[in-house]
Amino acid sequence: MEAGRADAVVWRNRALMVFDRVAVPVAVCDVYGQVVLANPAMATECGSTPGRLRGRHVLELFRPQKTGQVERIAEALRLRHRSRYQVSVCWRAPGGAERHGELTADPVSDSVEETPALLVMLRVLGERPAPEPEPVRVTDTERRVLALLAGGATTARAARELGLTGDGVTYHLRRLSARWNAKNRTELVARAYAAGVLPTGVWPPAAGAEAGDGE
Repeated sequence: MEAGRADAVVWRNRALMVFDRVAVPVAVCDVYGQVVLANPAMATECGSTPGRLRGRHVLELFRPQKTGQVERIAEALRLRHRSRYQVSVCWRAPGGAERHGELTADPVSDSVEETPALLVMLRVLGERPAPEPEPVRVTDTERRVLALLAGGATTARAARELGLTGDGVTYHLRRLSARWNAKNRTELVARAYAAGVLPTGVWPPAAGAEAGDGE
């Protein structure tokens, strides 16, 4: 009896070793689609680690392209059918590209009566490159307000130099803060430099030569 248990442990460890070394993305899920075990290839495809995938739902990681496929599979599993099921999916790769492929789920269990687990394999069929980031859009007035702000100007001084009222300057600052989700003026200036709206290595800060969308 003890020898049998020892053999079972040895074979289980060998199976897990093979599972981890398989280059194909593979996961074991419960019948509801919760990940129980994932190999490194599957985790890499999700930009994560095997341990962090545990407990996640496989259809949260890979979005079905046809919901009807999932409903049919759920009904088949409820009736304990043991066919191979395929779902067309798409997902965001770690580098940002949009990939699409096919998930294949095979019900597996030690007996017909036992509730099966699902052996899930992913096949990548193609990808679209990550979209280019939208260019930062600011008006000429916003650019000049930011340059004055970066140079330490107060609202009153910026208003005088731009021919605006204090409320006018505040209006532009509020628009920029909302657009960039900046919490204060310091963060607003930092974001302006990071986005290339204000040129680096120039003092006093200048609005730069790039044209905005005009005003």
